[in-house]
Amino acid sequence: MSSSSSEYLTDLFNLNGKQALITGSSRGLGRTFAEALGRAGASVILNARNEDQLNTTVTELAETGLDVRGYTFDVTDADAIDKAISDIESKKGCIDILVNNAGINLRAPLEDMDIDTWRKVLDINLTSAFLVSRRIAPGMIEKKDGRIINICSLTSAHARKTIAPYSVAKSGLKMLTMSMATEWGQYGVRANAIGPGYFNTEMNRTLYEDTEFNGWIHSRTPMDRWGLPEELVGAAIYLASDASSFTTGQLLYVDGGILATL
Repeated sequence: MSSSSSEYLTDLFNLNGKQALITGSSRGLGRTFAEALGRAGASVILNARNEDQLNTTVTELAETGLDVRGYTFDVTDADAIDKAISDIESKKGCIDILVNNAGINLRAPLEDMDIDTWRKVLDINLTSAFLVSRRIAPGMIEKKDGRIINICSLTSAHARKTIAPYSVAKSGLKMLTMSMATEWGQYGVRANAIGPGYFNTEMNRTLYEDTEFNGWIHSRTPMDRWGLPEELVGAAIYLASDASSFTTGQLLYVDGGILATL
């Protein structure tokens, strides 16, 4: 590849000068997304509710040379969101890239699912994305540029036993992504989503260690394995960069082909 071609690709995926907020990013996939965007050049803002864990992650990433800060706030609390985003905007300006990653999965048979659990899962996985995006969108609209990436799931497309509220939330997040794209596309705001399949993360540790379930994943996934968190990096950088300048309202599944077989 010629140097000019190499520079073209570098510029296409370059996030220098951009400010990114990733919710739920003190660990797991959120941390992976934060580190990836930071390595692509963005100034990264991490978010979590656990201040100690957040500070530890910020320190670890900062030691690698990344421009990173942390904000502790509850993504289901509209007032807390407004306070944090107002502080960010007053100090560093508008957020250019938002990754709505915060999520939780509480399992129970549907007939035994209590209303508090149902509401908690929907609030953290779905309503939080609405609240944070609603607060940040005006700044993106004003400057006619912005990228919103919602972290969905392959359960945005199919159901599985004992995770009804999670599936409902993630399928709702898919439609929220499309609604954002429909309403805000005219202002240069792109809204897309990533749908991870089964990844070997802390959240999925019990499933990974379950011999029967692990065998099912291998048998139903064409690539015959679990995904690695770093295999989501390419999708995140693509959707956050100019490489996806005419892409909006889309859900990009990264699942080893499992949805192709269901």
